[in-house]
Amino acid sequence: MSLFRPDIERIAGYMPGEQPQDTGWIKLNTNENPYPPSPAVVEAIRTAAGGRLNIYPDPLGKRFCKAAANLFNLEPDWFLPANGSDENLTILMRSFVDPHEFVAYPYPSYILYETLADIQGAKCRRLMLNADYSINHATARPIVEQTKLVFVPNPNSPTGNRWSQDDLLKLVPPKGVLVLDEAYGDFADVPHRGEILKSELGRQIVVTRSFSKSYSLAGLRFGFAIAHPDMIRGMQKVKDSYNCDTLSLAGATAALEDQATMQENARKIRATRTRMTSALRELGFTVVDSQANFVWCTRPNGGHKEIYEALNARKILIRYMKFPGVTWAANEFLDGLRISVGTDDEINGLLTALRQIV
Repeated sequence: MSLFRPDIERIAGYMPGEQPQDTGWIKLNTNENPYPPSPAVVEAIRTAAGGRLNIYPDPLGKRFCKAAANLFNLEPDWFLPANGSDENLTILMRSFVDPHEFVAYPYPSYILYETLADIQGAKCRRLMLNADYSINHATARPIVEQTKLVFVPNPNSPTGNRWSQDDLLKLVPPKGVLVLDEAYGDFADVPHRGEILKSELGRQIVVTRSFSKSYSLAGLRFGFAIAHPDMIRGMQKVKDSYNCDTLSLAGATAALEDQATMQENARKIRATRTRMTSALRELGFTVVDSQANFVWCTRPNGGHKEIYEALNARKILIRYMKFPGVTWAANEFLDGLRISVGTDDEINGLLTALRQIV
């Protein structure tokens, strides 16, 4: 006899990317930033660690919210700090969705949304993308009209494409919330600052951001949500009392205040992404034009898992991904390789190995 809830007993749970503990790997599988964070982050954490760690942190992260407000040209009460962007997704699910209500998201995309719905006891529906990864609004709209929460990663993962504001506004549920998961937003050729929140439907939209990618702080666990203050006040009721610790608040605030370091790292990643995309296409891969810090590539004759395994044997780690139920793909499943953009030396190592393999 299981003591777990039936909803928990029946799910497999989300499986994160591999994190090898030994050295010598070229690690291009979990979209981490290959460059170090701002030196100001290290100094801020060191200073905070020497302070009053016996005292609880600010439960609302007011200093961080003020720094974010300056960057996004909003007031501080538009922001909710969280223990990683994933915590904000959990807060949103708990805030707006009752058991047996509907959640939707584009597919293929970030399958954590399905796991969160399962944990909540909600029903998850897939908004099936077209073969070019555009949104099929004709099939999406009837689903959206019955949905309480729509998650849209923009840029999308694993494909890296980005949808327009017009596309996104069509996905706002009439009686629900659109969540724009912008974990990779800073890598876009033309980054934005949450302008969609000022649209006519902005009060039904929440934008989430992460420090794991563009700010090189995957090990710190910090993210934030941006929404109308009425939305933020409701979400604050759901979060843990002290969801962000003193060190992460200090480090994230310092990172946000040093935009020059983040922007320079993002510029290098965009440049490497361009070179990497061209080289992969020369090797026979079909590569989606990416606005993120990774690329999605496939080959007409398949063999993606074998390529992944051959790279793994050379201590080069990428992500092999498979999405069943994609009707326009061969055998009704889509598979391919998601490759994070590393340093130029790391990508050179990857390309050298791929030339030997393919």
